[in-house]
Amino acid sequence: MRVMQELLTYLGEHTTDILRDIETLVRLESPSKDAVRINLVQDAISQMLTGMGTVTRHHHELGDVLHVQIAGSGTGRTVLLAHADTVYNVGAWDNLWRLEGDRAFGPGAYDMKAGIVQAIWALKALSANGMTPTCTVDLLVTPDEEIASHAGRPFIESIARGASAVLVLEPPHLDGSLKIARKGVGGYRVNITGKAAHQGTEPENGRNAIVSAAHFISEVVKLQNLELGTTLGPNMIHGGTVMNVVPDSVYLEVDLRVWSQAEAERVDAAIRQIAPLEGTRFEILDGLNRPPMEPTPASLELLTTAQRIANGFGFNPGAARVGGGSDGNFTATIAPTLDGFGAFGAAAHQRNLEHIDVPSLAPRAALIAGMLLNI
Repeated sequence: MRVMQELLTYLGEHTTDILRDIETLVRLESPSKDAVRINLVQDAISQMLTGMGTVTRHHHELGDVLHVQIAGSGTGRTVLLAHADTVYNVGAWDNLWRLEGDRAFGPGAYDMKAGIVQAIWALKALSANGMTPTCTVDLLVTPDEEIASHAGRPFIESIARGASAVLVLEPPHLDGSLKIARKGVGGYRVNITGKAAHQGTEPENGRNAIVSAAHFISEVVKLQNLELGTTLGPNMIHGGTVMNVVPDSVYLEVDLRVWSQAEAERVDAAIRQIAPLEGTRFEILDGLNRPPMEPTPASLELLTTAQRIANGFGFNPGAARVGGGSDGNFTATIAPTLDGFGAFGAAAHQRNLEHIDVPSLAPRAALIAGMLLNI
């Protein structure tokens, strides 16, 4: 217990420094797909970790994947998983950084640049107090989590193989709980082809793609199972040319959320069996892109360890199940995974409102440090 208190004391004394580093990353605006700006964030993270481990940069057109490895005292490995991109375009916020009482506001502060900084300072706290993680630590920061992790996923899955644990540096649940489950997330793009004709003179020769799309939508929503948490949202549609022409093409996009892989497979099979109306054709593309993050005995054991450590620091995180996905969805079937080790706060993805809770930075960073001593 004395060791843990030393960590918390050290981090509490450095809260101003932690906040300064978060401000540095937040002011480096890094929207998804802006590789230049994302790489500036990766540069800054690398600088913050100078002398602490081996830094590797994997180049990608969407931005670099950053891997920092810090040696531990044992033979296992713990992965700290994070991302550098945010949902905000450059200049979207009126002010890039502001403090109001115990809250710090900025684009990506909560999701999830503060989580990265907390992990860095957890490692600094261990080093400053003469402590070594029990496992080798692999900090992986990817460039494109907000847009489905096409660049990051191969590295995420590779580094998770053989790991003792994956701790995801996304924010906790709004009540501070750690996340033991996330829904699988996906989407379908459906191209619907019909036949154009003049609506006034020969509508019978046309095949209305919009009507066929309406048929598809009515069948899709029947596949929902709200009791099991399975939702299908036909949330985008576009088609037709002008009012007096039978439309010959439509495309629509359907959001998919499921708690289990079994539900994902049921929906996928059924959706591809929906028959188009006569004279029209469906092309069904894509599907699940993040598998569900389902709890396992090993991940629940991680939760028990985290709760015990957090209790020593004066807070008691619960266990949350959330509808949104993270990169932890990719690792949950590969290694024990627990999510929500980032900063406490609120208003993710909300312009001018996203913020972190400053007093919670030290104890949340101490929890990460404690985990690295107990895995």
